[in-house]
Amino acid sequence: MTSQLDTGSLDLRPAPLILPPAFTGLVTAGFPGAAGQARRLAEAGEAEAGTLLMEEHDDVIALAVVLAPTEPLATARRAFFVGMQALADAVGTFGPPEIPVTFLWPDTLTFNGARLGGGALHWPESCSEMETPDWLVFSAMLIASKPNAGDPGFTPDSTSLEEEGFPKELREPLVESFARHLTKAFEIWSEDGAARSTGRYLARLALPPGVQVTIEPSGDARLVHADGRSEALPLRPALVAPSWHDPATGTVRL
Repeated sequence: MTSQLDTGSLDLRPAPLILPPAFTGLVTAGFPGAAGQARRLAEAGEAEAGTLLMEEHDDVIALAVVLAPTEPLATARRAFFVGMQALADAVGTFGPPEIPVTFLWPDTLTFNGARLGGGALHWPESCSEMETPDWLVFSAMLIASKPNAGDPGFTPDSTSLEEEGFPKELREPLVESFARHLTKAFEIWSEDGAARSTGRYLARLALPPGVQVTIEPSGDARLVHADGRSEALPLRPALVAPSWHDPATGTVRL
């Protein structure tokens, strides 16, 4: 796969990462970032499944991985939950064990009750719901530090790895951990089915008291409130416009 890449023109180089055998690690710098580069490579047929990009960025940890779906987009989109679970597991590996890593539906990752980052899923624009996509790309971004945000009281809804006391120089270890957890998460899907995988995601989902939730084959969530009311939370529209993403900065909302 690497022989197909013109790493000079795409500002790519091999990443100094220790990854599971199925992965190929690359470092990218500048526009369009890890997610954009992964999508570009996948669209051009120059990236096989397991191509993992890590972005050079001082204030965030950003990554993207190319996936090879085997079912129609309508159900393959549930791979997003696998990526989110792997991201949360990687964060939890390095954080204080008593502080929970949780999700806000569907794409925001919180730590200690504040927004730390989130995930996104990308697919070919021309792919219909009933077609199997040629590729999917799961991407994620975490706030490493907030050097320009001023006093933490100015941005109480978000936090950073630095503020929470995570180890310094965490980019490479966290990306390596993500790859290991992603491998394990897809093994669980393969061996135990999608319901087990989405159940692991739901175990971290923040919900009001008394609310029960399931994830349907489409990836939509179905909430049942204590009074019996049922509520649907569609997945696709949320993935089109990630709630954690700040269009002005291209990073995580502070």
